[in-house]
Amino acid sequence: MNESYSSAVQSAPQTRQTIGPAPRDLPEVARPGAVDERAQQSQDKLWQSLVSFCIYRLVILLILAGSYWGFHRFQVGGAISLVLAAAVITAYFAVGTAMLVTAQMRMPSKPAMHLTAQVVVDVVGVTLLMHASGGIKSGIGLFLLITLAAAALVSRGRMAFFHAALAALAVLLEQSWQLLYFDGAANDFVPAGLLAATFFVVAGLGYTLAKYASGAEKIAEARGIDLANLAQINELVIRDMQDGFVVVDERGMIRQHNPQSAAMVGGLQNATGLSLASAAPQLAVLLENWRRDQSQAHPHARVFPMMRDVTTQKDYQVRFLAIGDKTPAPTVVFLEDAGRVRAQAQQMKLVALGRLTASIAHEIRNPLSSINHAAELLKEDVGRSEADARLLTIIEQNAHRLDRMVQEVLYLNRRDRAHPEPIDAAAYLEQFVRDFCGNEKIDPRVIAVELGTTRRIVFDRSHLDQIVWNLTRNACRHSQGLAGSVKINVQSAPVNTIAKPNVPDMMWLSVEDDGPGVAVDAMAHLFEPFFTTDSQGTGLGLYIAQELSEVNGARIEYLANERAAPIRGACFRITMNGA
Repeated sequence: MNESYSSAVQSAPQTRQTIGPAPRDLPEVARPGAVDERAQQSQDKLWQSLVSFCIYRLVILLILAGSYWGFHRFQVGGAISLVLAAAVITAYFAVGTAMLVTAQMRMPSKPAMHLTAQVVVDVVGVTLLMHASGGIKSGIGLFLLITLAAAALVSRGRMAFFHAALAALAVLLEQSWQLLYFDGAANDFVPAGLLAATFFVVAGLGYTLAKYASGAEKIAEARGIDLANLAQINELVIRDMQDGFVVVDERGMIRQHNPQSAAMVGGLQNATGLSLASAAPQLAVLLENWRRDQSQAHPHARVFPMMRDVTTQKDYQVRFLAIGDKTPAPTVVFLEDAGRVRAQAQQMKLVALGRLTASIAHEIRNPLSSINHAAELLKEDVGRSEADARLLTIIEQNAHRLDRMVQEVLYLNRRDRAHPEPIDAAAYLEQFVRDFCGNEKIDPRVIAVELGTTRRIVFDRSHLDQIVWNLTRNACRHSQGLAGSVKINVQSAPVNTIAKPNVPDMMWLSVEDDGPGVAVDAMAHLFEPFFTTDSQGTGLGLYIAQELSEVNGARIEYLANERAAPIRGACFRITMNGA
């Protein structure tokens, strides 16, 4: 008995699983614990079916009772014994009411037992009504067909044939009783046998239909899981896609947008349900122009200029895609981050350029060393004229410049090899100033070191050397060359002003000078490769400093100098991890 219901209770497929944690708005089948929920839902459906079965029984009994007490000329039952028919209908109705109450209370706990009890009650009650109404000729036995069909659909198992066997035995025994103790004829066994056979046919049909329904339910649940997973994948793709999109209906109302669109256009923040004209007026104007071109069958697709949002200060490119053939049609507005596209293009260009320059640098280094060495040998010869000495100096300076450029190009290709370590700022800067002034032939009094903290810097030592060396050399080149013209300052970064909020272990290292500062039109290009305002520069110093800072989890930026007017100067600050 219990085995017949196990397939119905566990009809949800166990082999299909959903991916990852499902969002709250996805169907329930995609959430963790959905298998147990589906089993509980299947149990609930079974009990609802049993309650409906009980209500059907009571309705039939009310019809029989009405025909008995209300229409004496059209009696459905009680042709042999009206008293027995009245007693059976009353008892049948009382038991049916009790079965309805227990079904609503879900007693007993297993639905199979309750269904079998209902079938037994129906078989006994209908058989007694047949007996009180003249046996098989009364036609009351046909009520059992509906009972058996409903039981087969509800049970979805082989218990349907057991119920059919009970009904068949009851009908045949009642007909045998009619033959033995009343005036029943022997040929009445033919319709009784046919009715008993019909019970098995109905049970078989119900069993087959229940199997088909169970299979369809499993397929539907499997498709539901697939659809839920697909919806989850779509949501993840939409949420994490790099480009922004906005779905606008034919009336210009925003129906949906992803976080990236709000990051590029500030007015789209929480703009679902608002009009595009109120959230993003620029986009609304472009959309209107695009729709007008579409309605006029414009032969050439309009290319819209790059836009910049005032709130986010981000550049983006707009593209429109109509949904359907309506005029105007709902439209998807794609927002492509122009800054990201530029960065990707520049990165690809730099990768290709890095490979090319690295191979060229290796080929240049050897003949460059020979040229430099030959110039030094020629310079040692005595008796050279002043013009020859000047030409040798020019050769030596340019060879040194080319060698420095080759070193920077080769160093650029090794920027990913970072090994951060705690560095004592006081000891490091003391040694750095000594090495820098000795190599660059600069008076040590020009560089002033200020320490506002005793904490250590977490950075790759060789990378930090390269960054601070480039910044200090630029500062010395543009400073006035006086004592303290270049200042290197190390201090703890305030929590509320750093790039990583709520992270208190950040430090600042700034290099500033008292020179003329950076021109306004050059500020936007400071960290671009090969950009320089010095005819002797390579244009790679600040770019390498930025790349090495990012590798070490730091950030370099240009700030306005805080020195008193009229001295402006330049100030570069590195925000880095501290220990």
